[in-house]
Amino acid sequence: MPDTTTQIPVTVLTGYLGSGKTTLLNRILSETHGRRFAVIVNEFGEVGIDNDLIVDADEEIFEMNNGCICCTVRGDLVRIIAGLMRRSRAFDGIVVETTGLADPAPVAQTFFVDEDVRRKTKLDAIITVADARHLREQIDRAPEAQEQLAFADVVLVNKVDLVDARSLAALERRIRNINPYAKIHTTERCGIDLGQILGRDAFNLGRILELEPEFLTQDHAHEHDDKISSLSLVADRPLKPNRFVSWIQDVTQRYGTDILRMKGIASIEDDDRQFVVQSVHMLIEGGSQRPWKEQEPRQTRLVFIGRDLPKDLLRQGFEACSA
Repeated sequence: MPDTTTQIPVTVLTGYLGSGKTTLLNRILSETHGRRFAVIVNEFGEVGIDNDLIVDADEEIFEMNNGCICCTVRGDLVRIIAGLMRRSRAFDGIVVETTGLADPAPVAQTFFVDEDVRRKTKLDAIITVADARHLREQIDRAPEAQEQLAFADVVLVNKVDLVDARSLAALERRIRNINPYAKIHTTERCGIDLGQILGRDAFNLGRILELEPEFLTQDHAHEHDDKISSLSLVADRPLKPNRFVSWIQDVTQRYGTDILRMKGIASIEDDDRQFVVQSVHMLIEGGSQRPWKEQEPRQTRLVFIGRDLPKDLLRQGFEACSA
């Protein structure tokens, strides 16, 4: 039996594309709580973005690209955690941010089935962040959205400023139908007392085994929708500001219903700051953020995740933005 007093607690952040997981992670890393976290970020795409969207912090970030954490890179998760355990630098906790297309079940299994991981860590909680405006549609269209809610210990219904009280109440009932056990919090920009989500020992294996007796032994079949894919666009030359803004707005309006998530960092001509842009369906926001660092390559990287993406048209439009 593992010694629970010496095990490092692990928090898994999940939630469908664009729900606000990285926003919550930034809160965990930037607020004053006196704890040190190791962070593992998994992305669905060839080009890493989230690692650059994470705030500067005295933490170590480990990025696993081009694969879903519950499929092709689960072995990487085990290896990274094993490597962390060998380090002399002490951690108070580990935070795993999964891609929005991940089924949390195999992630949770890792902390119980792998003996070495189980001895040295304990799964503290699965936190699912939900987009209040789009969750009902996501539940209807995407089995992953239901799986993420079903496995949550805590659900953050985020972006509640974008919906009315009646819609919010209906959404909470829908979540309760899927998971009557999870603690539900409503938030704007993931604003929550971190004591509500960290160090809660909220992952209750007994409850999971009651719901799913084969949890520790069964292989969770998990396949992604074949129509969902990602497109990574990279440019080493700076972009013309007017061309880029016009193009990204047009893309969002024209294809927004099929673009589940877009995010990126752009190098704009005559601007020494990074331009961070992200969208969920047809909601888009962007603006200049921190200055580029001296040794940092001023490279534009955009990632689109969606259904039946018009990849050739997107590439052509993107290339036309270069200065």
